[in-house]
Amino acid sequence: MTPRRPSILLTGLLLLLSACAPAPATSPLASTSAEPSASIGASPSSAPTAAAAYPLTLTDDAGREVTLDVAPARIVSLAPSNTEIVCALASCDLLVGITDFDDFPAEVIEIDKVVTMAQVDVEAVVAAEPDLVLAAGNELTPTSVIDQLAELGLPVLTLYPESLDEVYADVQLIGAAIDRTDEATGLVDEMRGRVEAVAEAVDGLDRPRTFYEVSVFEGTIYTAGEGSFLASLIETAGGEPIVGDTLSTSIEIEDLVAADPELILLGDASYDPTITAETVAARPGWDAMTAVRDGNVVVVTDDLVITRPGPRIVDGLEALARAIHPDAVSG
Repeated sequence: MTPRRPSILLTGLLLLLSACAPAPATSPLASTSAEPSASIGASPSSAPTAAAAYPLTLTDDAGREVTLDVAPARIVSLAPSNTEIVCALASCDLLVGITDFDDFPAEVIEIDKVVTMAQVDVEAVVAAEPDLVLAAGNELTPTSVIDQLAELGLPVLTLYPESLDEVYADVQLIGAAIDRTDEATGLVDEMRGRVEAVAEAVDGLDRPRTFYEVSVFEGTIYTAGEGSFLASLIETAGGEPIVGDTLSTSIEIEDLVAADPELILLGDASYDPTITAETVAARPGWDAMTAVRDGNVVVVTDDLVITRPGPRIVDGLEALARAIHPDAVSG
């Protein structure tokens, strides 16, 4: 991944981190134009059960109402986080198109790619004949592409969670869409339990001023934006996040030195082995920071799950907590 980190990966990641986290989302409630659906039972197969009522109308994270005429049997995912949710709901076999960033679970590797180098191939999406497209918000999937696919008659659900509660809500949204409500409820319950365990483990501990390095590219330092998803994860993991600009997520070196981090986490070291505590200490001006002077600069190898808002986001939270409070959180 190292060659594409400074350009495509950085662009997508900065868009992800720039969003502000609002109040917890409500669960996505579905309405139907048929009679109310019966309760959905768990099924070991990925084939939709007969319990769901279609046509089914759902509201996505962009506030759009999307109607599914039938239970989806062919799904195109335009973001790795969406792919992981589908697979976590035992429905990997419904996927007929994904992105070239998708790498988990292993079985998705052979699925046709409809997004390459962050560009959506609309013709490839249409050719896959999906009856559900899962897009990403905040221009990770361009609005023009979403509109074009909708105009072509494809049902497009746009997901862009901005907090842990909204990740839970999106799991439930996809579960409702593909008739995996029971699986979605079970997955969310498991995620909530692990998050609560982290919160309990760090409760009452000192909260070090924590700087998470997303990237340093052409002299610009990128980190968690103010009010961003990443900032909220750091808070939950027991740190006091040092944040950059709300929109660009960049921070000036003077502001970073003034904030004086007590702990520096090197998320970009996940992709570039040349980023180490030693190379950071050698940067001009960085030796003035408490974290550098005290040797509290930590290489993070879990950036992918820390910044991907799917089911493994809890793995990312646990990784952050271990980095911030290694004596309190085991793993």
